[in-house]
Amino acid sequence: MKTTRNTAAKTAVLEVLEKSKTALSHTEIHKQLNDLCDRVTIYRILDRLINEDIIHKISNLDGTVKYAKCHHSHQRVHIHNHAHFSCENCHEITCLENVKPSYIMPHNYKVNEINFTLSGLCPNCLNSNI
Repeated sequence: MKTTRNTAAKTAVLEVLEKSKTALSHTEIHKQLNDLCDRVTIYRILDRLINEDIIHKISNLDGTVKYAKCHHSHQRVHIHNHAHFSCENCHEITCLENVKPSYIMPHNYKVNEINFTLSGLCPNCLNSNI
């Protein structure tokens, strides 16, 4: 069994992600930490949290990588095959846990992970345009 090192920086990164309702980029996380640690340390922490299956990463339509806290404490086997919504106006990414992507693959392919992103206007931006 792998032991997990708990550091103040790791705890702070996790806290930032837990409080956020949307996925955050490395830069957004770094800004919220107020220079608690350097950029490389944040990348290492994010990689460790992904490997520990505490967070997952999402590639936005523009190539930006964002990170979100997993909400799967009740599941023994967990995969991140849920949809994400990318707002074209505010650029926030939201996990859509209750929207399951559907696809049909040829028989000679094996899918391990899905990055399914829907694009449009989020409720906040939609309501502000009315």
